[in-house]
Amino acid sequence: MKQIAFALALTLAAPAAWAAEKLPLSQISNYLNGLKTVETTFTQVNDDGSLSTGKLWMERPGKMRFEYDPPNSAVVLARAGTVQIFDPKSNQPPEQYPLKRTPLSLVLARNVNLGQANMVVGHEFDGTATVVTAQDPKNPESGRIELMFTGDPIELRKWVIHDNAGSQTTVLLGQLDTDNRLDQSLFSNRARSGSGNR
Repeated sequence: MKQIAFALALTLAAPAAWAAEKLPLSQISNYLNGLKTVETTFTQVNDDGSLSTGKLWMERPGKMRFEYDPPNSAVVLARAGTVQIFDPKSNQPPEQYPLKRTPLSLVLARNVNLGQANMVVGHEFDGTATVVTAQDPKNPESGRIELMFTGDPIELRKWVIHDNAGSQTTVLLGQLDTDNRLDQSLFSNRARSGSGNR
């Protein structure tokens, strides 16, 4: 389940034209700040090579829900400054982490500013996409996130979470829907299992 916690990082993406050149950090920050609600599917590649799939909802600032498909069937909620992991196979209370201790906090912040000192530790163009590697400058020990963006129009396509133990988790994003009003029950503690909103 710890792999799922570190998979919490970012969201959003859809097929788009490839970027022709490296996107500036200010443009990427503006793009992320413009994302208010998002609904999409995802495929997660875990550090051991195993795959997980599911659905993801985000409402900025501060809220995100990962709903994993069976047989995993876990639900991960980020809300009120806390990340909770509900494992239906466990009789234990949900695991909890402070949101600020996960790279997810960089995207769910009220104001994303990638120009902040010591936040971006890598900013490259691989010939097709812009790759930004970022960390929380106040909590660098929480790991870092590698974000891949294409351009024209700018879109986030995937991210890779590198945790402080040396493992990595890749999340590939499906086509995003940014036009929906999200049901607030998605982010409720009562919503511990599949919501039926697929």
